[in-house]
Amino acid sequence: QSTIDAFQQRNETFRNAIAKEYEDTPVEVSNAELGKRAPRWIRDNEVTMCMKCKEPFNALTRRRHHCRACGHVVCWKCSDYKAHLEYDGNKLNKVCKDCYHVIIGCTDSEEKKRKGILEIESAEVSGNSVICSFLQYMEKSKPWQKAWCVIPKQEALVLYMYGAPQDVKALATIPLLGYTVDDTPRSADLPHSFKLTQSKSVHSFAADNEELKQKWLKVIHLAVKGETRECENE
Repeated sequence: QSTIDAFQQRNETFRNAIAKEYEDTPVEVSNAELGKRAPRWIRDNEVTMCMKCKEPFNALTRRRHHCRACGHVVCWKCSDYKAHLEYDGNKLNKVCKDCYHVIIGCTDSEEKKRKGILEIESAEVSGNSVICSFLQYMEKSKPWQKAWCVIPKQEALVLYMYGAPQDVKALATIPLLGYTVDDTPRSADLPHSFKLTQSKSVHSFAADNEELKQKWLKVIHLAVKGETRECENE
């Protein structure tokens, strides 16, 4: 028992040290720092798709890997590159395509192609949004599913839906202008739910609590009328 207790104490100390180091490490590594300092790894559960090619992960053919230079979660195809990393004693490490080009000094001509509306990264819009949070979402007769929902400040009349906060491609967008808001849940609905309807299109959402629901409704009630307001990102 004393051996078990000692082991658990050491394990707890180790976890605390790792957690503190994780918190103190800046999220993004600049191009100038690539390979020179260890990145903070994006957690596996923060993404549902490869952060480079945007293909969904699955357990068999597209598993999660981490780029050792930027810390992004990528699939095996997008991490099939190797570069010498200074922070790891100049050893060869698996890196993503983008980091590989930066580290070895090449440029990708397609890197700066204009992004489509669904290809705006979640972290990019969440960091400059009117409101963002997880909501439960249901369309037609499909089951409820959890989605990371964002209304960006630059497009305050559009609701973006992602699978997770760090995804690099939106699953769907809803132009809110002209929708009707129904904020009275029916008995079959989840608590704290509301609906957006326009013609035959119906989108159902549910927040975790009434306070969060009301925050969303304040923004959406304005957006469906073509109006906006500056709000703190909650």
